[in-house]
Amino acid sequence: MTLNTATIVNYKNIAEARLEFSAKLNCLIGNNGQGKTNVLDAIYYMSMCRSFSSASDNSAVIRHGEPYMMLQGSYTRQEAPLEISVALQRGKRKIVRRDGKEYQRLSQHIGLLPVVMVSPMDLDLVRGSGEERRRFMDLIISQNDNEYLDALIRYNKAVEQRNAMIKKEMRDPLLYETVEQEMMRQATLIHQRRSQWVEQFLPTFMHYYHAVAGENETVSLHYKSHLNDGTLQEHLASTRERDMILGYTTRGIHRDDLELLLNDYPMRQTGSQGQCKTYTIALRFAQFDFLKANNATVPILLLDDIFDRLDACRVERIIDVVSSDRFGQIFITDTNRTHLDEIVARHGGGHCLMQVENGNVITVKGGAQS
Repeated sequence: MTLNTATIVNYKNIAEARLEFSAKLNCLIGNNGQGKTNVLDAIYYMSMCRSFSSASDNSAVIRHGEPYMMLQGSYTRQEAPLEISVALQRGKRKIVRRDGKEYQRLSQHIGLLPVVMVSPMDLDLVRGSGEERRRFMDLIISQNDNEYLDALIRYNKAVEQRNAMIKKEMRDPLLYETVEQEMMRQATLIHQRRSQWVEQFLPTFMHYYHAVAGENETVSLHYKSHLNDGTLQEHLASTRERDMILGYTTRGIHRDDLELLLNDYPMRQTGSQGQCKTYTIALRFAQFDFLKANNATVPILLLDDIFDRLDACRVERIIDVVSSDRFGQIFITDTNRTHLDEIVARHGGGHCLMQVENGNVITVKGGAQS
């Protein structure tokens, strides 16, 4: 799959950009805060119907002082043309269209255009709460498993219903049983798919970590879930009184976590900045391989400021990985053109180089100027 052209209007600090891309390597160079990341985020938005960095507030992606934003992308997917458009006005719902036809549900779009973004924000996977790591699992699995996404949506709605009943201090066991039956049905499938995903994902992740860090460090992933130890029905029954006191549901797959281990210790406690960044890069590269193996099309890879906080040895190894032919279309940002020039030289395929300054994107080589 390739993104051939994109039109970006009022997206964050980008007033307007009309861009043509290389089917292979696309490099964006510029100082910090100029808009390089926003170009990548716009591409991510067209795939995932949300910003990589502003998931909690849709209006945050609209340029200051403007009433709307608009994105348009022309893709080639499985050798066929595909047009995607996204429109969002302040205070209104977003509208996503495929070949001019509006989706009834945004979940119908997820997985059509698989994308992987490597970002400095990925450190939240290590340092942040379990919610960050659950979202990581959910976004990967749901991109090629609509049944999983549907179960996740249904489960979360049931949890919201149960929490509302708890806050209203409702005591009728039949009402709780109805909601909890729905939670249990969906939780069983979600737990099964997450367990299978970790088993398939782990060897690839370990491969990429060692490819960047060498063989002297041991890494692993451990899926933590209440359903690893008893059924959800048992957990809900045993904690119902406690939940009534606390005011929310304390057990279930919405509390799952992915434990990240380095040399058998939690990464968040023992990892240096360079090790943490290497860890998250390996997670994203493994995400790419998983989506590629389980999807009908090759994902787009977005690499944002990937070399920061890494020593020269790890930078060199990442350049080797990125320059291989296992990836499809790549977008990469950096403040240092030296790294990008080295990747271009090793990659050997076609490339496009763009300069980004104060929200303006100028094509230096390849594509069309904007």
